[in-house]
Order: sequence, then C-alpha cells, then structure tokens
Amino acid sequence: MVTTSLAKHTALVFGGTAGIGLACVKAFAAAGAERIMIVGRNPQRGEKTLGGLQAEFSATTFAFFAGDASTAHGAEAAVAACVEAFGAVDILMSTAGGDPMPAIYHTIPIEDIEGMVRGSLLSAMLPARAVLPHMMAQKRGVILTMASDAGKVATPGEVAIGTAMAGVIMFSRALANEAKRSGVRVNCITPSIVRNTPLYDVLMADPFAAKLFGKAETMATLGVVEPEDLAALAAYLASPAAAKLSGQAISLNGGISMA
Repeated sequence: MVTTSLAKHTALVFGGTAGIGLACVKAFAAAGAERIMIVGRNPQRGEKTLGGLQAEFSATTFAFFAGDASTAHGAEAAVAACVEAFGAVDILMSTAGGDPMPAIYHTIPIEDIEGMVRGSLLSAMLPARAVLPHMMAQKRGVILTMASDAGKVATPGEVAIGTAMAGVIMFSRALANEAKRSGVRVNCITPSIVRNTPLYDVLMADPFAAKLFGKAETMATLGVVEPEDLAALAAYLASPAAAKLSGQAISLNGGISMA
C-alpha cells in the first residue's frame, strides 16, 4: 500500500529555523517523522525554534545544530551530528542559500557576484555531498533541494540569481542519475514568490524587487504560494508515495509560469 507516512524516518533540514525550512520541518513532523535535526547559523533563533517545535509535536524528537550549509565544514559537521545523535539520515532537505536581492546585472558590484552564486549553489551541493556516503551505506535516502523558477525562466533582475538556481536544478538532476544506483532519490522544488517568509518582507521593502514580484503576484491566478504549500510537496516527495520519482525540478508557483 502506498503511503505518505514518514514514520521511522530521520530528517536533517538545513535552513530549518524559519520560513520555508521551518514549514518543511513541521510538515515532516506532521507526517510522522520520528527524529528531525534542524540546522541554522543563529544559535539563539535555533534554540527558540526548537522549543516551539517540541511543544507542538511531542511525538517527534528534535535537535538543533549551529552551522553554515555553504561551507564544507558546516555541511559535514551537521551531517555527522545528525548521524551521531539519531543514527541515520533518511531525508536531507536543503533550504538554506542566503537571500540574494534581485538587481539589474550591470548595477551589481562585481565583488558581490561570487558570493551570490556560491551561497545559493554550494548550500545545495555541500550538504548532499556530506550525506551521500551515509545514504549509500543504507541503500536508501531522499535528498530535496530548493531552487526557484529563476533557474528556468529568464527574468530581468535575476541574472546572477537565475544562474545559481539553474545550477541547483542541474545539480539535482545529475546527482539523481548517479545516486539512483544506491537507492537514493533527488528532487528539486522551484517556487517563484513565496508569501509569509522573512525573504518576502525583504523583497517587498526594496523598490525594484517589489515591482518585479508585485507583477508576478498578479499572475498567480491559482493563488500566491505560501511556505505550507511547499512543505506539503516536500513531505510528499520525501515519502514512500514518491518512491519512483527522482531527478525532477518541480515548479510550484500558483500559475505565474508554466516553468
């Protein structure tokens, strides 16, 4: 019988202290995940988030690790901490990646471009590399990355961002092709604008970004996406119900584009 239950699963979520990452953590817990470690760069916010999660989902054991997904040390240390604490990593969710601000390419200071691309791309690549040996030894595992439709649709103001997002998408597809031999699935979720997140507030406070995404919202005739929408998709992709689904970059954007 096909099931969406995550019972007996252990999840490791980078960027799990707020926004989309936190919504994914809650969706995993609601689906029955027994152990979840969240990773973030702010220990104070992490511990506060941990307390709220434990109170809301008493059947799930939570832990927090302070680390940076965009560094090899941060990615490896977080994976090692999860394996030590919980004995396994069945689901890896990478939602960290910084908050690059849309801007016309020639106006971006040249010294900022490397950081914009590295932060978004390596935050997906490095945690996956760190967790692969463990999942391969288990002969199972799910890796979920988060990019955006900017990696599929050329958009003014998102040249650097779109380049990095396209990299995350191709990374996810290529890794899925390699990892399938070890029973590991890899999929990528690509939203457009997402309301009720810290990034949304930052974007809407910037005149250029607000104009860009304000227009996008008018095109979301199915409704503007919220973190819970993405989390529901992530929980499905992580579950046995999606056991034959891998190598996909799935747009969830309310109809903004058919990317």
